[in-house]
Amino acid sequence: MQSGSSPGGKDGRAGTAMIQRLGIRSLIAAGGPNTKHSGTKPRPEVIQAMIEMSETFVQMDELLIAAGQEIADMIGVPAATVTSGAAGGLVLQSAAAIAKDDPDAISQLPITDGLPNELIIQRGHRFGYDHLYLVPGARFIEVGTQESCTRKEISDAVGPNTAGIIHLIAGPLSETTVLLEETVDIAHSHGLPLLVDAASALPPRSNLTKFVDMGADLVSFSGGKAVRGLQSTGMLLGDPRWVEYARLNNAPNATVARGQKVSKEEVAGLLAALDAFLGEDEELETARYRRDMQVIVDQVSEVPGVTASVKHEPDYYIPHAVIEFDKSWAGPGSMEIGQALLAGEPRIYLRHGYPWFNGIAVDPLNIQPGELEVVASVVRSMLIRAASGEQISTVRS
Repeated sequence: MQSGSSPGGKDGRAGTAMIQRLGIRSLIAAGGPNTKHSGTKPRPEVIQAMIEMSETFVQMDELLIAAGQEIADMIGVPAATVTSGAAGGLVLQSAAAIAKDDPDAISQLPITDGLPNELIIQRGHRFGYDHLYLVPGARFIEVGTQESCTRKEISDAVGPNTAGIIHLIAGPLSETTVLLEETVDIAHSHGLPLLVDAASALPPRSNLTKFVDMGADLVSFSGGKAVRGLQSTGMLLGDPRWVEYARLNNAPNATVARGQKVSKEEVAGLLAALDAFLGEDEELETARYRRDMQVIVDQVSEVPGVTASVKHEPDYYIPHAVIEFDKSWAGPGSMEIGQALLAGEPRIYLRHGYPWFNGIAVDPLNIQPGELEVVASVVRSMLIRAASGEQISTVRS
């Protein structure tokens, strides 16, 4: 297979011609909807909705209000608004908490002189993208330790400059941090909004209503990832008052989030994606992912020093093939293996280098027809070579 070609060959997958023209290489996205590795594959309905919307013009504030109401109605939550990805939702959560609906405060951000700009976050909830909360001029007040936190530590951190409290939804969080329902109680007892990042918390689809029903004021979800709209879209769900604050602080208004524009085509694509996502049978979907991941497990389970299994909740949003290295593993670490797979041909991205386990993981979400067997074969070959002490700088099928 020539460098730059897709796994489907020269005349295979759509998009190959553009990749070859640009002189870059395609990859098999077996590590999930990571934005760095192209996010997710939009549904056909998404592309069609975008084409149809491209043929007309609208008043963008009207579109965003109407789309927000449509999203809220489809999901069954009080209110919603469209964001530029889940990451854009974090910026808007922060801006809404600081400026609310005050026109002068909104136009002032990210200068927060005279405004409450402190966001309380449990130290164990810090994550790689949380600096987005700081874009509107906020600052963090960290409480607890990486492993634990108490209600009292959060309550004691509330002061006159507190604008809100942040809560992260993620599988590997310590069970000794303060739970969402407790954090909601603390925030509301002080008249503060509870801001939730749930970017990767779909499926289960029930999470779309769960956190709002528990009292969270603004919950940020991706419109890409498992929803399979454009990776550049997202949704803020929650309390109507706080959702409206977020919308007022968002593009197309002249605000700190002006650069976070979502086009009319992207909005249409998000609505189409969400409609399709909500209409899918989650049990059948999960069973299919589990069967596919068992193919990977069966291929690598006899490699020395490896323990392979299909794992799902609570650590993984859909079933993954998790390949862990035990004490007898004689090969290199997961980071080196992951990088070698990315350097190989076919080029394969899978989850690697994560701190909470020593190994690699395959995520089935973006694996396309014909790729599962390729991934299984290449990963098996890689691990056999690595376990024997062979150099693994590149892997070729």
